[in-house]
Amino acid sequence: MALTTAPDPTRRGTGSVRPPATRRGTGRIRHGEGLAGYVFLSPWLIGLMGITALPMLLSLYLSFTNYDILTPWSEVEWVGLANYERMFTADPSWWHSVRVTLRFALIAVPLKLAAALGVALLLNRAWRGVGLFRGLFYLPSLLGGSVALAIVWVNMFNRDGAFNSFLALFGIEGKPWVNDPDWALETLMVLAIWQFGAPMVIFLAGLKQVPTELYEAASVDGAGRFRQFVSVTLPMLSPVIFFNLVLETINGFQGFTAAFVLSNGTGGPIDSTLMYTLNLYIAGFTDLEMGYASAMAWVFLIAIALITAVFFSTGRFWVHYSDGEDR
Repeated sequence: MALTTAPDPTRRGTGSVRPPATRRGTGRIRHGEGLAGYVFLSPWLIGLMGITALPMLLSLYLSFTNYDILTPWSEVEWVGLANYERMFTADPSWWHSVRVTLRFALIAVPLKLAAALGVALLLNRAWRGVGLFRGLFYLPSLLGGSVALAIVWVNMFNRDGAFNSFLALFGIEGKPWVNDPDWALETLMVLAIWQFGAPMVIFLAGLKQVPTELYEAASVDGAGRFRQFVSVTLPMLSPVIFFNLVLETINGFQGFTAAFVLSNGTGGPIDSTLMYTLNLYIAGFTDLEMGYASAMAWVFLIAIALITAVFFSTGRFWVHYSDGEDR
């Protein structure tokens, strides 16, 4: 009968069993790392709370009051839903600003995206100096919604501006476009469309990701340039189109600077450029009805959120990804 002996746990070897080692201070190190992370995040957290979260909560409270900036906090009166009721039932200027903003966004945003995609297709070629042209087309977007650019634009479309001087070369009599209620908003649309550089760069990046094999296969099947654009380019670019559509729609609804400069902060001529954000500014800082302006801001926020939700809910029907899965 063979005798077996249990392995000695104190001896090193293949048969030895050693208890798992424990690191002292591991929890303390992890705690220190977490504390360091919060320290580095503290500027962002302070900005989030002090610049975004707390002002939003304060404006939500003010939307239920009659606060007018000049009234002491101790005398602020709670009015409940009176501001919202006034907005929907007793303020025609609010409805007018909604119509102006919708008209601006529904016309300017699609034309801006079309211009951006068209120029991106032209610049998606290995031409000499194409990098210079890309930079020149992107330059207007760097200026953004600057006051200086808006002033230049207003002067360009005045009666004695550069645009009327150009029309005079062809014997066409111009008009004071920025002072004409029928054309003032259209000049703002042209300015917005002209700043197509940012979506153009995104479209260029998307075009670089389209496999050339798809175009070669479509060409072998007899598809022309237009058919390739419809059947290959647009489906492959649909995620990029969706991204640009959401961002530019939000930006279109938020237009303020150009309308403010063109109308001197009044929304004129005859309220033709009374964008929603400009109407909100007038209510809060001209009429000093900050409670009512806060209510307008929250309605605007909810409207933007609903529009974005509609985009995401309908995107799965026309947005296609390269992995074959729609989201």
